[in-house]
Amino acid sequence: MAGSHSKSNGPDLVQGIAVADLQDGGKLVGHCGDEQVLLVRRGAEVFAISATCTHYGGPLVDGLVAEDAVRCPWHHACFDLRTGEALRAPAFNPLTCWSVEQREDKIFVVGKRPRTAPMARGGGTAPERIVIVGGGAAGFAAAETLRREQYQGSIVMISDDQTPPVDRPNLSKDYLAGKVPEDWIPLRGEKFYSKNNIDLRLDTKVDRIDLHSREVVLSDGGRIPFDSLLLATGAEPVRLAVPGSDQSRIHTLRSFADCKAIIERAANARRCVVLGASFIGLEVAAALRSRGIDLHVVAPDRRPMERVLGPQMGDFIRTLHEENGVVFHLEATAASIDGSKMKLSSGDALAADFVVAGVGVRPRIGLAEKAGLSLDRGVAVNSFLETSAPGIFAAGDIVRWPDPHSGENIRVEHWVVAERQGRTAALNMLGHREKFAAVPFFWSQHYDVPINYVGHAERWDEISVDGDIAARDCLLRFKREGRTLAVASIFRDLESLEAELEMEHQTAARTRS
Repeated sequence: MAGSHSKSNGPDLVQGIAVADLQDGGKLVGHCGDEQVLLVRRGAEVFAISATCTHYGGPLVDGLVAEDAVRCPWHHACFDLRTGEALRAPAFNPLTCWSVEQREDKIFVVGKRPRTAPMARGGGTAPERIVIVGGGAAGFAAAETLRREQYQGSIVMISDDQTPPVDRPNLSKDYLAGKVPEDWIPLRGEKFYSKNNIDLRLDTKVDRIDLHSREVVLSDGGRIPFDSLLLATGAEPVRLAVPGSDQSRIHTLRSFADCKAIIERAANARRCVVLGASFIGLEVAAALRSRGIDLHVVAPDRRPMERVLGPQMGDFIRTLHEENGVVFHLEATAASIDGSKMKLSSGDALAADFVVAGVGVRPRIGLAEKAGLSLDRGVAVNSFLETSAPGIFAAGDIVRWPDPHSGENIRVEHWVVAERQGRTAALNMLGHREKFAAVPFFWSQHYDVPINYVGHAERWDEISVDGDIAARDCLLRFKREGRTLAVASIFRDLESLEAELEMEHQTAARTRS
């Protein structure tokens, strides 16, 4: 979801506004020259910051102000009102801040404040050499955080991808649909890594981690010493295992190269079959429909996404896709593939110029297993994201951690969670002992319908629905024994943020008791 707002909306803040026009706790958008500026009042203080989120341009005036921060309504990034600093993923770039003066009964924005580097927090002894294994969300966030915290030691980042870290959610959404340019996709330009002295080694495979010598052993025999290590190897797509599934026309989607291959195939194709009615599968279906591809979805489920979002939302998602021309073959699987023909377990046959298999992912825990780290359907970590080996941390899709909100050990495969874990792991490698207590969050996009999900509910005994799902105006609460574990919403952005904040407060209260 990309957004932009026309310039010079609202009052001219250089000319000033009446104090009475901005109530305590209120927000107001105006402009300074041709730049949109958001005013936020908290008590006697008034803050002036950029009006749009640095992630995808969400309108912060529609967000939530809590304490001295503002949260983006679209994807729950968070910014410090005083400094503009990006406090939470998925945003990393700070907001611009302006100086504010109150004279008599008016508020004036008097000029842009110079950007200063964030203050490094004290406490902790930093290791001399840090190695990050993985070039995805968690690995990037860790490297970015280390340098933002003014860590001066060595950072080596090893990735088996061919490109620097990319904005992976966009690969199944707007970029795949052809709606955004390629320069949107890198999380940072290549100069970022050299400028920040991050030794990014692409297309490089790790063979094992030698705990005794504290070295990462590469597949070519090279060795990289470390004092502290982050495992952020992510997940890999489950490969289709049916006769004919090794053909080149069957694609999975994980990397930038995968996405480009699908786009290239779609350019000269008319028909595609997507295997799996998961988030990735259906986002791919929506993106390819926007390219005019005839689309069939095959999945063993009774309803799309029912396991995560429940039957009501599952029925809505199916209807939404059918209204956009997608044909479903549910409670069915691929039995075999022969040329451009796919035979289903139901006996039906489908014609396909190419196939996208979105039948799930599995965590890449091979390195952790070979190193002898504790496993629990993923890499087991403590509240600080440290593994069973001192000085070795893990973050992202591979991690199972003690979630203070649900009270369970959980593993999730969400982009924002991975980025936030990467940040926490980086701080803890620097000795700060910060517990990972962020409430899980993800978003999904289907045509013009965004779905936000806060919390984590593997099981529930009640789903309460506020609003009208079919009208695309709703908030669903997933409950167990009367307690809300997760919330899903469509166009209820502020309520989604409020639910996240409430879960954070509940978690903090339980942690103190």
